[in-house]
Amino acid sequence: MTSLKAGNVFLADCPARTAIEVIANKWSVVVLFALSEGPKRHGEVVALTGGISRKVLTETLRKLQANGLVSRQAYAEAPPRVEYALTPLGETLQEPIRMLTAWARENGEALVDCQEAQAADLV
Repeated sequence: MTSLKAGNVFLADCPARTAIEVIANKWSVVVLFALSEGPKRHGEVVALTGGISRKVLTETLRKLQANGLVSRQAYAEAPPRVEYALTPLGETLQEPIRMLTAWARENGEALVDCQEAQAADLV
């Protein structure tokens, strides 16, 4: 069994570190969550994520695609249509993302309170 000690899991050459770097991007988890209910077009993902620019979404989708988490399907139609969907590997992140989302809902206000208290201390 592989040790889960931070010193072992996050060594520079460890695949776990690469995986964390991919999903730790500000928008990666948001985009993966947006695709959790099925394929979406670029504009649909923009609308679901709230706040991501089209350029950043494109960059995020490309990175997720390059890492095997998202697939891109282009349809030969007029006008052209492209849809993005989770791959089987991307699907494996849905339960951890649901758990992280539940944690964020339960603790988000406490984080904001701490940030506000810290900002007040700096003034």
